[in-house]
Amino acid sequence: MTLTILSPEEYQAHLKEVEQVSFLQTKEMAELLEKRGMKTQFVGLKKAGQLRVSALLYSLPMTGGLHMEINSGPVTNQPSDLPEFYRALQEYAKNNGALRLLVKPYQTYQTFDSDGKPISDQASQLIRDLTDVGYVFDGLQTGYPGGEPDWHYVKDLSQLTQETLFSSFSKKGKVLAKKANSFGIKVRALTRDELPLFKSITEATSDRREYQDKSLEYYQDFYDAFHTKADFLFASINFQDYLQHLEKQKASLENHLQAIEQDLEVNPRSKKKQNEHREISSQIQSFQIREAEARDLLTQYGQEDVPLAASLFVYTDHELVYLFSGSLTEFNKFYAPVVLQEYAMRKAIELKIPFYTLLGITGLFDGSDGVLRFKQNFNGFIVRKMGTFRYYPRPLKFKVLQSIKRIIGRN
Repeated sequence: MTLTILSPEEYQAHLKEVEQVSFLQTKEMAELLEKRGMKTQFVGLKKAGQLRVSALLYSLPMTGGLHMEINSGPVTNQPSDLPEFYRALQEYAKNNGALRLLVKPYQTYQTFDSDGKPISDQASQLIRDLTDVGYVFDGLQTGYPGGEPDWHYVKDLSQLTQETLFSSFSKKGKVLAKKANSFGIKVRALTRDELPLFKSITEATSDRREYQDKSLEYYQDFYDAFHTKADFLFASINFQDYLQHLEKQKASLENHLQAIEQDLEVNPRSKKKQNEHREISSQIQSFQIREAEARDLLTQYGQEDVPLAASLFVYTDHELVYLFSGSLTEFNKFYAPVVLQEYAMRKAIELKIPFYTLLGITGLFDGSDGVLRFKQNFNGFIVRKMGTFRYYPRPLKFKVLQSIKRIIGRN
């Protein structure tokens, strides 16, 4: 059995038939990879004229041949056909000049609850499908091996509506979302010409957290490839508007307090009204403090809109994906990333996208993963992917070339 080269139309038709597809296996990603200098092909396994397994395969030159890779694929509704596909892929790689072939499957190896407790068995057969036919497995790992996570935080959107989304968040998530929505934060999608704004925020974040940010050219290529299927969302605040917003909210509370005081004049022993009076008085004091802070911020930053955070979200037929993000630490108390998350989820629900992939966490549940703590606010669950499998069509040649590279490197 050999692989078939698929037309873009044939590939797209197959994606519509399957239940699970990563954005990394879409035609938009193929366009982005081509822009980044890689060669892409849609390949598939057919049986009795029916397409059973398909994948976006990309390649780029390496010393002595080609590096070939399938990232977050292949795509199928027929797991029993995977071993045959993997064998055919080996033959294809060997016949087309590959020195190294990598496969990073998207199938879930195991599912966990939001706290990292297993709620499914391990799908060990998925690993054997590859190792039994000669792929070398990097092993089940934590962290970000090769810069990509094998652990994903996800959320099922299929049963949610605009009315029930908020109530689906965790207890802490509801508090944060309610507070964040009280600040008058503005959210909008950036145009291509505005991508330097996005880059300035992600770059500041990468410098702070000591990781390598993508280039502006990459973000521009991403924008061009995904078009309307991606939003570079930008959150900002105007401190003049923010101050007016606070003053209006405080005035409403003061009116409420006045009404309570009138009720207490009639019934001064009402415990309920006394408790309500204390609560509203406390809220007014908080607003007075926030008003003073807002005036200081207005003096410092003026009446222009001030950037808070930015995030890139991808919308496919199968999933919403949270990809890149950044925020400015001096404005952390406004919780702008929470506002961006809710905005994207509401758009996904409107588009009837059933699943949300918030992507990487480390897979460590000892309290060290701050990214996990943020994502837990949205009350999802965790899926573990298998990781990376390698095949060397000409292993001796590969070893010799690697040895030469090491020797040259030492010189």
